[in-house]
Amino acid sequence: MHRAYRAPTLGIASLLSAAIVCSAYASASDPQEFTAIERGRYLSVLSDCGGCHTAPGGRPFAGGRPIETPFGSIVAPNITPDPETGIGAWTDDQFDAAVRRGIGWNGTHLYPAMPYNAYTRMSRDDVLSVRAYLNSLDPVRKPRSRNTLPFPFNVRKLMAVWNKLYFAATEYEPDPTRSPEWNRGKFIVDGPAHCGACHTPKTMLGGDRTDQYLQGANLQGWSAPDITNNARTGLGSWTAEDIALYLKTGHNRMSAATGPMAEAVELSTSRMTDADTTAIATYLKSLPGKAEERSAPSVDGNMMAAGGAIYRDQCSACHGIEGKGVAHLFPSLSASAMVRSDDPTTVIRMLLRGARSASTDAEPTAAGMPSYAWLLDDGQIAAVLNYVRNSWGAASPAIAARDVTRVRSETASRAD
Repeated sequence: MHRAYRAPTLGIASLLSAAIVCSAYASASDPQEFTAIERGRYLSVLSDCGGCHTAPGGRPFAGGRPIETPFGSIVAPNITPDPETGIGAWTDDQFDAAVRRGIGWNGTHLYPAMPYNAYTRMSRDDVLSVRAYLNSLDPVRKPRSRNTLPFPFNVRKLMAVWNKLYFAATEYEPDPTRSPEWNRGKFIVDGPAHCGACHTPKTMLGGDRTDQYLQGANLQGWSAPDITNNARTGLGSWTAEDIALYLKTGHNRMSAATGPMAEAVELSTSRMTDADTTAIATYLKSLPGKAEERSAPSVDGNMMAAGGAIYRDQCSACHGIEGKGVAHLFPSLSASAMVRSDDPTTVIRMLLRGARSASTDAEPTAAGMPSYAWLLDDGQIAAVLNYVRNSWGAASPAIAARDVTRVRSETASRAD
């Protein structure tokens, strides 16, 4: 979601966001009510509520979308104001408890596919603004579908143990030694935008590995990249302006958002204010990331030669002989941290399944890459990726044909 303003806890940063909202709607016929609803709308965008609670082709916020987890699928519920199948009959206390504490209207524990462990950083006032916005929508009658969690993960009482291990109900407190912009960025990243849900590695029980904060993780058949300032695998070569532009448009001079990130850009970050995307960039650029270990072992020369030949035949027309791509259209492979990632799942998947970049108002083209699964075998895909990952001054761990075989098998039954 986005978060509009919260003067009691975010000080100057909140007041800046409040000014954006209030100045835009100062002439509304009912400023008090309208501002609360609009504030909630912005928070719902900042939190990407629609991304989970709207099924493909379905009514907005009516639920029904399966959320894939390592433990099974959890179906997002209806959060329209329908009194029987949505949240229309909930009290404010029940809604707040669900969003910030992970406790359902009937007292049962929610699963952290609903990122209450991030939303807890919002204030009650923030959450009730979201409720005001949701209550302004047309109610949709749509009963919830059943989750598909096997035993013992379908025992909700076990979530009490998970909460003891991984959850602390803690509203965001700004760091007085940091700038308002930095604090705003950290609040958004750790709170409503719940970036760690995808970008922080998880334990076997699905809790965050806090010692690897935002250093990249594997989920839903993709590898979410390192978004710290690490020079090789993260955003070290990106400027703050590069990050803000990527969030706003889905593209920058080096990269393009694809897969789940393309959806996040289209539904959430592209709709944020420029001040908020800049705040996020400021915060992310302050994170040093992991220290680099030993350099990656060199890839076999024959494989590099084979991969180079495939690259020239199949890839260079778009990405260029030197891998520089075309800014805002075809990503630069020579500058791509995702290409150099220690987890190559995403780059393998993109060659096997193809990919289409984000389409936003600022960058509507949504350039795509075709699938090479039918043209190249697993050994050839490994070869060309090893060439790309270890050329133009880069050095990354080698990919074996068996790695491609694994991803091909894992993605074979996926519709996305």
